[in-house]
Amino acid sequence: MQKIMRNSLTVLILALMVLVVSCDSKRVFDEYKTVPNVWNKDSIMSFSIHPPDSIKPYNLFVNLRNTSQYKYSNIFLIVEMVFPHGKTIKDTLEYRMADPSGKFLGSGIMDVKENKLWYKENVIFNESGDYTVNIQHAMRENGKVNGVEALEGITDIGFRIEHPTSN
Repeated sequence: MQKIMRNSLTVLILALMVLVVSCDSKRVFDEYKTVPNVWNKDSIMSFSIHPPDSIKPYNLFVNLRNTSQYKYSNIFLIVEMVFPHGKTIKDTLEYRMADPSGKFLGSGIMDVKENKLWYKENVIFNESGDYTVNIQHAMRENGKVNGVEALEGITDIGFRIEHPTSN
């Protein structure tokens, strides 16, 4: 009987998640790539984007899901946007992943926390064609020159485009 209740609760939670996601009116693009076991420093997560409009501004986000296996309070990312006609913008970004007490930031009630991290705001995709966004980590241990080869605790990397909120 307890197993039936647990399964019913799981189905209800999944149904609510689908309902919440389907009612997301700001979403223009939202895609995730799963990290197999560890995020290798040379592994680049790529997202191909075909913007729906070349006049309206959009807000851009990097989404990360992490577990308690993530052992850092921040994360450094290299995010590269490649425009259809070859122009490239590359940024090195730092985001906080935990508060000073070590409690992970982000949303989620279980072991996995989801972080929606600002990348750029009011971006206009004024070139026609497909854009590519590449994301890789650039983590280093304090006092060490070489980067972290295999970053543990990151389960998914995502990229999201939203309509800006209207005032």
